Amino acid sequence: MIRFSLKCSQNHSFDSWFQSSDAYEKLAKAGMLTCAECGDRAVEKSLMAPKISTQSPAEDQALSPPMTEAERNLAKIKQEIEANSDYVGMNFAHEARAMHIGESPARSIYGEAKAEEAKALIEEGIPVAPLPFMPKRHTN
Repeated sequence: MIRFSLKCSQNHSFDSWFQSSDAYEKLAKAGMLTCAECGDRAVEKSLMAPKISTQSPAEDQALSPPMTEAERNLAKIKQEIEANSDYVGMNFAHEARAMHIGESPARSIYGEAKAEEAKALIEEGIPVAPLPFMPKRHTN
């Protein structure tokens, strides 16, 4: 898909998306383009600046760094938890219960649990707390 800035003979400017540059040319030659504002069929491409990224693709996709003090503190907490705890994924409720009853050695864990599972753990006297962030999922 490609977006072109267009202009009609009445000087109305608008943007439109096309499957390709060739698709635009075919529609223009066939007189199938009309102004979005007045319906004029004398439509042509107008001057437009290309969108150029000044960052590498990896930088483009990276999240921006936390801006506020609260966001920086939250990022620090997340980093500490991930560095000093075992990620147990969707097995969180099972692992927490196993540690509580002594079937598994006690250690710091974090993971994911459905609301019903977390509620059941609390009702059983197993201390759990929700994290203020989504855990980084570990994959094979």
